[in-house]
Amino acid sequence: MFSLQVTMLIALLSAAAFAQAAPAVDDTTLFSAEGYRQAYYRSPTPEAVEGARTLTTAALQAQLARDPRTALIDVYRRQWLFGQFIEDEPHANLPGSVWLANTGDGHLQAPWAAYFRDNLERLSQGDLQWPLVFYCRSDCWLGWNAVKRAHAMGYTNLYWYRDGVDAWEQAGLPLQPATPEPMRDAGQTAVRHAPPISQQ
Repeated sequence: MFSLQVTMLIALLSAAAFAQAAPAVDDTTLFSAEGYRQAYYRSPTPEAVEGARTLTTAALQAQLARDPRTALIDVYRRQWLFGQFIEDEPHANLPGSVWLANTGDGHLQAPWAAYFRDNLERLSQGDLQWPLVFYCRSDCWLGWNAVKRAHAMGYTNLYWYRDGVDAWEQAGLPLQPATPEPMRDAGQTAVRHAPPISQQ
């Protein structure tokens, strides 16, 4: 009996210590007031995002065959320091993609917001009904955020390739070495340093 009581006491103390060491993360920490995911980007995602259709690999291939104009937009992160992207790790994406690095973050400072806006306008040729596909990797909220942001800007023909690069590669389809789209006239603009997504 005494041994059982000791075991239960140890279990209770361990649970209390864990609760203090790992406090719960509430929705106000995970999401901004505007509804963008702003922490723990590499974690399970919902099956859909408002304003867009979620695509499987087969559905994406069908979309590309049906409408070759479709723009593929990779929003995976890349470190930015002293006015330039820093290649901290190799990255590959779907052939024909445009890599708008760091535009899936929960909050975009003005230079990144302009980078996202201007490139979408260029890719869509100013047509809000132009088909745009956003993606990152599997269990990655960056694509979800980017779709939500494009929807808020008025784009109406949006797709989310939910499992992104990982699903494409697992299907045995080719990838291409990727370089982020240049940030025009960025100079030494003081924008937030973006750590590798593996640290999020």
